[in-house]
This record gives sequence, C-alpha cells and structure tokens, in this order.
Amino acid sequence: MGIRRRLFYAVAILIGTMLMGSMGYFLIFEGHSSFLDCLYMTVISLTTVGYGEVLGITGHPGAQIFTMLLITFGMGIILYCISTLTAMLIEGELTGMLRRRTMENKINALSGHYIVCGGGETGFPLAVELVTSKASVVLVEKDNAVIEQSRLIKGLYHVPGDATDDENLIAAGIERATGITICLPSDNDNLYITMTARMLNPGARIITRMTNSRLEPKLLKAGATSVVSPNGIGALRMASEMIRPAAVDFLDNMLRSERGELRINQIAVNGNSTLAGKTIMKSGLRDRFNLLLLGVRRKDGEFEFRPPSSFVLEAGMILIVMGDIDNIDRAREAL
Repeated sequence: MGIRRRLFYAVAILIGTMLMGSMGYFLIFEGHSSFLDCLYMTVISLTTVGYGEVLGITGHPGAQIFTMLLITFGMGIILYCISTLTAMLIEGELTGMLRRRTMENKINALSGHYIVCGGGETGFPLAVELVTSKASVVLVEKDNAVIEQSRLIKGLYHVPGDATDDENLIAAGIERATGITICLPSDNDNLYITMTARMLNPGARIITRMTNSRLEPKLLKAGATSVVSPNGIGALRMASEMIRPAAVDFLDNMLRSERGELRINQIAVNGNSTLAGKTIMKSGLRDRFNLLLLGVRRKDGEFEFRPPSSFVLEAGMILIVMGDIDNIDRAREAL
C-alpha cells in the first residue's frame, strides 16, 4: 500500500474514532452534556494532555471504562498517523533530494553535450531525437509533467526551472556544451536566451526557434548560429507531401523505424584524418562501415552532390553520409 493511501486511511480512522468517542460520551451521559464537550473530552483523552475532566467521569464506572478503552486504542491510531505522515515526508523529500543531487552530479560530469531549452511540442521530440542519435542531452523545462516524462528517456538529463534564468543554464553546463537549441513559444524569451547563451559560451552552436520571421536578423545578431521557423518548415513539408509523398514516407520511416537507427549525418575530414588525400573509392566508407556518401561540403562552403568515386577528399571537408548511427560513430573514431 502506498504511503499516501496509508495516510488517508489513518486520518479517516482517526476522525472516525473521534466521532465514535464523542458519540459514546454523549450517550453515556444521556445527552446532558453538549456534543462539543464530548468532542473536547475525546480529544484530550486521545492526546493524553490531561487538562481535566469536563464531563464528571470520576465516579461514573461506565464513563471510566469507556475512557480507558478510548485512550488505549486511540493512542495506537495517533501513533500510526504520526508514523505514516513522517514516512511520507521523509521518503518524499529524501527521494527528491537524492534525485536532484544525482542529476546534478551527472550533468556536472558532462562535456560537449547539447542543451534543449523548452520541452514543449518542439523541444521534447527534439531532445528525444538527439538522444537517439547518441548525444548527451540536458533538457531545461519548468513543467513538472514534462520533467517526469523525461525521466523515462534513458540518457536524457534534465534541469527543472525556467530557461530564461541564467542559473538554470549554468546548471545545465552551458559553458561546457557543444550546442544549445532554444524552443520556447515566446520569440522574446528565445531572443533573451540566445544572447545569454552566446555570452556564457562564445563557441557554442546555437539553434533558435522563431515564430515571427521579422525577428530573424535580431536573433542572428544576438548570437544565433541558425534560426528555424516551424511555420516555414511546415509549409515545405506540406509541399513535399503533395509532390513527393514517397520520399517523405521514406524519411519518416527512416526516423521511426524500429529495425535500426538509420540517420543522415556528417563526418568531418580533419587534418590528421586518414581520409585526407584519399579518393572516395579508397576511403572505406562503403566497404568498412556500410555508409552511403550523399555529398561533400568543400572548404569554401560549396556542396558537391553525388561525387564520383574518383573524388579526392581533403582536410576541412565535411562528408554527408547515411547509415546506422553506430557505424557513423565507428567511422568517426577510425577515420
């Protein structure tokens, strides 16, 4: 039985005992004493405070026997109520304190993680997708229901509180984070968090949600790396559903499939990478890691779509690949 239910039963039994005791005195004295006096006598008997008899129990055998029984059984009920209440307070507070301390320690140990501000219709699915992509994610959200839901997602850490509060961003490890996504419904809040995040971490990648397209220049000037409009993306999605439904279904199934964790991702060719100076054919992306190369972003920012197998990879390029997340991670480590 849960502690809350035990407490409910204990209180109900206590109230019932007080009413029965009051009614017992009322009947014993045949209604000559008021019900309030009977209730008062019951309470001081149960609590053993001993303020004195108000009903003239001394010399009345029936009242004396009834009082002894009332004290004997009533004290047990009171002790049960106190122990249940104490257990509920201690367990609830202690569990909450231990959870918070454990979560704080885990977040303090993170580095190179991602922060999601806001766990609404945009933020929570975003956080889940980042976790699915094997990223360490901290969700900052003030809604307790969303925080409880986040506990069910393995690998998703959380900071309960308002993301516009600088202390909560610091608690989420903003100084050590690789990137932060800001998904609050208010553009003004998103603008404020963008400026704060840029000041706290000048090198972080900041992706900001935007509703009013006229605010995009301000968000970019405030420090956003990129600005995303759900309305604009929704319009493009609707157009794709109309013109190329099969391609949309393919991407949706890729994201939701339970047969694996197939994703489109990127691999950077660093100066010490074994990919530098090799052709795509000799890179081993297909043979060793079962990755499909979709394109290459050159050092000047231009994209090479469907590069030929003779295309030579250079340091500073970024490869756009499709494959299983684990294979992508293995390729990053090996190459």
